[in-house]
Amino acid sequence: MITLLRFIIVSVFLLLFGCKSEPSLQKYFVENTENKNFVSVDLTPKMLNVDAQKLNTSQKEALNSFEKVNVLAFKINDTNKSEFEIERAKVTTILKNEKYQQLMKFGSGKQGAQISYVGTDDHIEEFVIFGNKSENGFAVVRVLGKDMNPTHILEMISVLRNSNINKDQLKSLESIFK
Repeated sequence: MITLLRFIIVSVFLLLFGCKSEPSLQKYFVENTENKNFVSVDLTPKMLNVDAQKLNTSQKEALNSFEKVNVLAFKINDTNKSEFEIERAKVTTILKNEKYQQLMKFGSGKQGAQISYVGTDDHIEEFVIFGNKSENGFAVVRVLGKDMNPTHILEMISVLRNSNINKDQLKSLESIFK
């Protein structure tokens, strides 16, 4: 009985204090998917409607390393400008975590974009693209995959150009990028 009680106490202690509660993009996406100020879209390789026979070897390799894309966009309007600043600051803080290695950044804090990744140079698990513009809003794009590398992202862009994506699936994002 005492052993069972010790086990329960240790388990509760580990549950309460063992988990890190640092912010992550995954948590941020989950927390804001249902928020009325955000638009959320997920894309899988099947949704790209790509004819694999028309792809070269490196394009096929890139497509095989790609698992999904998550897009979370905040559309600014007259009533949510202060929330926009708060949410943009949250994303900026998350991306300052050392786990997100910055590839490039352009623009300023009020307007611009940055591309970061998680993993090592040859075994990237996630690419993150964060773009913001004070008058439109911001978007965070997570490209998730297995053993991706920077060349794969460039190849995926060429694959996307030749894809046959159902444009209705992306309608909700149109207003952000106008």
